[in-house]
Amino acid sequence: MSAEDPATAARRRRFAEEARAERPDLALLCLLVGAETSPPAPGDTDPYGVDAAQIELDRLAGLLPYGARGARGWASALAELLGERCGFAGSSADYPRLESSVLQQVLRRRRGLPILLSVVWIEVARRAGAPVYGVALPGHYVVGFGDPAERVLADPFAGGAPLSGRDAQLMAAGATGAPPEAMLPVPAGPLETVLRILNNVRAWAAARPERTDVALWALELSLLLPSHPARLRFERAQLLVQRGEFLRGAAEMDEYAGIVEGVEPTAAEAIRHRARAARALLN
Repeated sequence: MSAEDPATAARRRRFAEEARAERPDLALLCLLVGAETSPPAPGDTDPYGVDAAQIELDRLAGLLPYGARGARGWASALAELLGERCGFAGSSADYPRLESSVLQQVLRRRRGLPILLSVVWIEVARRAGAPVYGVALPGHYVVGFGDPAERVLADPFAGGAPLSGRDAQLMAAGATGAPPEAMLPVPAGPLETVLRILNNVRAWAAARPERTDVALWALELSLLLPSHPARLRFERAQLLVQRGEFLRGAAEMDEYAGIVEGVEPTAAEAIRHRARAARALLN
């Protein structure tokens, strides 16, 4: 579906508006990402499954035992409900599947990437009143409860297995090679989480050259976030050229060259050279 399609344009506007809200709704943003992956069902009042998924998150939250509890109590209650009773977890087989990055599908299949399983935990816990937050470790994503200084962490990918602060440090150090003491788990906000999900989608598409359509919508959503790496604009221009949209790609390369010229004039000239090469492909 092209960006000019009215339904796509309306969905993207909703995504951009939510991303700029004072308190962005993580579940809604993730569901709007998922809406990009399949065409709507004709005549369906909930064509992308957004409302149904929100209802399911509400239902799961309602299954948690009522009552005040501390951080460890919340972590235990979520692990018992989502990990044990409902079977939310992941395995290496889930990594090559695009649906593992789609919240609608993760709720249905109860399988997914660590970050999407963590979104389920965060949204169910938040609806139940838990003090919950995401933790974006290098190479892995987990969930925290209570005061971040307590480091009450759980790994939804492992069914909710508890993680100590030291466990998280070692996990992060293993992914980066940095000393464990330098890796402090810190809360991740909704927009940081959504950008990381979109990066995962882009990585999935990069391994499949025939799926430039997926790479394109992931880039376009990333660019709608209020904070994103400027280089994504150049990546989008390159992708347009790869898809045969030479003039659009070249125009966007020229725009990006103008942005970087003041800082990296040599890089800007190289980008303009690529823009000229893209236009020459029309001859």
